[in-house]
Amino acid sequence: MKLAIRVNPNTIERFLDSQYFRNGKPPKGYAYTLRAFHCFVWRHSADAELSAPVVKRWLGEARLKWDLLGVCRRARLIERFLEWLQERELIHTNPFDELHRLYGQRTRPIVRAMLGDNAESALQKLRPLPRFGSFMGKLMEAHISQMRTLGYRYDANEALLLSCDRFLQTHTELDGAPLKSLVEAWSKSRTGLLHRCKAQSVGQMISKAMHRLDPSVQILSVDRGLERRARRQLRRPYHYTDEEIRRLLHTALSLPSPRMPLRPLMAYTMLILAYCAGLRVGEIVHLSLGDVNLQDNTIEIRETKFFKHRRLPLSPGVMAVLVRYLAARKGAGAPMGSSSPLFWNQNLGHPYTYGGVRTLLVAIMRRSGLKQTRGTTGPRIHDLRHTMVAHRMRDWYRQGINPQDKLPYLATYLGHKDIHSTLAYLHTTPEVLQKASERFRKRGARVLSVTGEQP
Repeated sequence: MKLAIRVNPNTIERFLDSQYFRNGKPPKGYAYTLRAFHCFVWRHSADAELSAPVVKRWLGEARLKWDLLGVCRRARLIERFLEWLQERELIHTNPFDELHRLYGQRTRPIVRAMLGDNAESALQKLRPLPRFGSFMGKLMEAHISQMRTLGYRYDANEALLLSCDRFLQTHTELDGAPLKSLVEAWSKSRTGLLHRCKAQSVGQMISKAMHRLDPSVQILSVDRGLERRARRQLRRPYHYTDEEIRRLLHTALSLPSPRMPLRPLMAYTMLILAYCAGLRVGEIVHLSLGDVNLQDNTIEIRETKFFKHRRLPLSPGVMAVLVRYLAARKGAGAPMGSSSPLFWNQNLGHPYTYGGVRTLLVAIMRRSGLKQTRGTTGPRIHDLRHTMVAHRMRDWYRQGINPQDKLPYLATYLGHKDIHSTLAYLHTTPEVLQKASERFRKRGARVLSVTGEQP
C-alpha cells in the first residue's frame, strides 16, 4: 500500500481535533506518537509503503521505549489515525484491516502476539475459527435456516450453536462421538450451572434436528430442576427509586461535554424514553426522525424483538422533552431526513451504535453514584424498563385501579408476545406490596362484613 500524500502536522492536528477525548483535549504525546510513526514509515520502507510487516517492525521498536500496555495504546491510536486517513481517501488501505481479517477484531491481543517470543505461533492461535466448521456444522446451519424459514429470529440460539461448534472444532478427538457424549464433554468444559443449562439446551436442539431426519434418534431431555437453580443465580432486576431517577436525569443534563454540546440533552432524552416508555436499548438506537409523530404524540417502534411493530402514545411531558431535543438537534446541524437517526453522534457525524448508547448511559450511571466506577455490578440500563413496570403497578394501586385488568395493555405497550413475558417483570417491591395489602384490606373487609351478617 502506498501513502497517497505526506502527512503533515496540520493533518495530525485535524485528526486529533475530530476525536473525542474524556478531558476535552488529546493527551500529551499523541501528536508526537503520530509524527514519529509517520517518520518511521518513511525511513524504514521503500516509497513509504505501509504494510503489516512495517507495523510489526514499528511495534518492536516501540516496545524498547514503552511497556506492553503503552505500546497497545499507541497502536490503537495509530489504527484510529489510519482509519481516519482512509475515510478521507488520503491512503488507499489500512494494514490493520488485514490483521483483523486474519486474527480477529481486537487490536490488543494481536499486538501482544506480534511482540511475543513466538509471534507466528501466537498469531495462529488468534485466527478465528470458521463458522460451523465442525463435523456437525452443516447440520446446525440447516437447522437454523429451517427455524428462520418458519418465522423465528433465532439469533440467541444461533449464538449457542456457534459456541458449541467452536468447542467441537478445538476438540477434534470428539469427531463422530454420540451426541450425548458431545454435550456432556462441552458441559464439563466450563464450570457453572448456566453453562450446563446451555449445553443441555443445545443438545436438545441438535437432537430435534437429527430426529426430523431420522425418527429413531432420541431427543435429549433438559433438567428443569437445573434450570430453576440456574435462574436463582441470576441477578435480580434493580428498581430505581423516584429520587434515583431524578438524580440520574440531573446527571445526564449536567454531563460535561464542551466538544459535543448536544450530548447531555441527547442522553437525557434517551433516559426519558427508557424509563417513561420502557424502551430497550436496541429500540432507542433504531429510532429515526420519521418514527416521531409530533401531531399524534406517538413514536413508532419498528422491527423490534419478535418481529413486532408498535405505536406508543407518549405523555405530554415526554413529548416536550422530544420537541426540545429535536430543536437542539436541528441547531447542531444534524441531518433532518425522515430516515435520519434520531440520536446522532455530533462528533463523529454518524448514528449512535448499540455499544455507543450503552457506554454513554452506563457512564452517566457511574457519574451519578448509582453504579460503581468499575465492573458490571449495580443497576443496569434495562432495569429502567423493569422500574417503569413496577412504578406503573404502584400508580395503578394508588389510583384504585385493578392491575390485572391493565396487564394486557401493558404487555402490548412493552412489545411482549404475551402476558407471561410481562409477568416476569413483576417483582414485588415493598411499596407495591403495601398498596396491594391495603387494597385487599378494603375489599376483604367489606366482603367479610357482608358474610358476617348472614345467618
